[in-house]
Amino acid sequence: MTLVSLPGLKATIDEISQRYNLPGSSVEEALREALIKGYEKFRRSKNRNEEFSEEYFENFNVQLDTEEEGFQILTTKVIVDINKDQIEDRDHQIALSEVQEQVDDSEIRVGDSVLVDVTPEQKDFGRMAAIQTKQVLLQKLRDQQRKLIQAEFQDLEGTVLQARVVRFERQSAIVAVTSGLGQPEVEAELPKREQLPNDTYRSNTTFKVYLKKVRDTPHRGPQLMVSRATAGLVVELFSNEVPEIEEEIVRIVAVAREAHPPSRHVGVRTKIAVDTLERDVDPVGACIGARGSRIQAVVNELRGEKIDVIRWSPDPATYISNSLSPARVDQVILANTEEKQSLVLVAEDQLSLAIGKEGQNVRLAARLTGWKIDIKNIDKYDEAAEMAKWAAQAEAAPAETTELAELEETIDEVETEAAAEIELTEAQEEAEQIAQAETIKEAEPKPES
Repeated sequence: MTLVSLPGLKATIDEISQRYNLPGSSVEEALREALIKGYEKFRRSKNRNEEFSEEYFENFNVQLDTEEEGFQILTTKVIVDINKDQIEDRDHQIALSEVQEQVDDSEIRVGDSVLVDVTPEQKDFGRMAAIQTKQVLLQKLRDQQRKLIQAEFQDLEGTVLQARVVRFERQSAIVAVTSGLGQPEVEAELPKREQLPNDTYRSNTTFKVYLKKVRDTPHRGPQLMVSRATAGLVVELFSNEVPEIEEEIVRIVAVAREAHPPSRHVGVRTKIAVDTLERDVDPVGACIGARGSRIQAVVNELRGEKIDVIRWSPDPATYISNSLSPARVDQVILANTEEKQSLVLVAEDQLSLAIGKEGQNVRLAARLTGWKIDIKNIDKYDEAAEMAKWAAQAEAAPAETTELAELEETIDEVETEAAAEIELTEAQEEAEQIAQAETIKEAEPKPES
């Protein structure tokens, strides 16, 4: 039995396994594939005049021996009933007589397959083959590592991970994240659009991120995309801080977050609507916690972000009123339920609070509830004039719809007529070309008979 020696094979496998965080079986599989590629390189360089197809070496495999610290190359050959000197494909076929000389087995038949040792001599397995083996091994190890990373983090999409800033690439921060205790860190990308304006990104700064997606790219393998700006981060942070949410006693119904305000004078802000089916549980109080301890933990993690926790209600008017917190609302009028348009009346001293700096409070309330919100000063509110305005808008809406439909119909007619004109013009041009060709043909001199 020929054996190519690999001194320290077992120790090497253990070392690679620890360095790449791969099981020993994965390292051995990668090594076998790499050695086959090295053997293929050896054969191609040895038989330069012979052409090998891509599938030629598929029946070859490597057998590692960690005890003897070496490897063998084995191939599967089919037994044929011809003289061994007449066999053309010696890598895939073997003569029955040759097998019978080596193996004393009366049950061997033509068409059976046998494993044959084709391991080259140690000195023959040259430097180029060894280089090829090393290159392929590194690539296979990277591939194995990428597969494990993808499998490890695929199920963690939509969860919060602890992150540490490693470096910066263009406007993205590259952070190191981990899937759990004892697991090695893996790099993830935090793009500029997913960063918070009130965060400070310095090397080794730690914070929590939301794993948005695990993308599998053909050249770079799996890439982890994380975020600090998504509303999902706020939801997950509350879920981790509030046991009632984890136990589904309190549920988060809706979230509206403005992570990138229109100007630097307005801070990051979130509104979150919660509800419960338990009569003796206050969902808002559960999220805030004793002396604000629970919500403060979330605020601290988000670097001082302002968070309004409000009570959800199935009644739209009550829900809209709650959503404008901390402003005190006097009345909510549902002006148009089909278009979800509402009118909110507040006292003069509550007007700026309800609208918020640069309209942020009312903008978030509208996104949270799904209703258009128009805020008015109750002291200057003229009910008759306002109702007349809403009625006029309601009457104008069907007319606008009819006009739009008529316009679309007119456009369709024009397009149809234009298409018909083009077809007619093309037909006329074709008829003219045919007539012209016939005229030229008639004008040509006829050959003398």
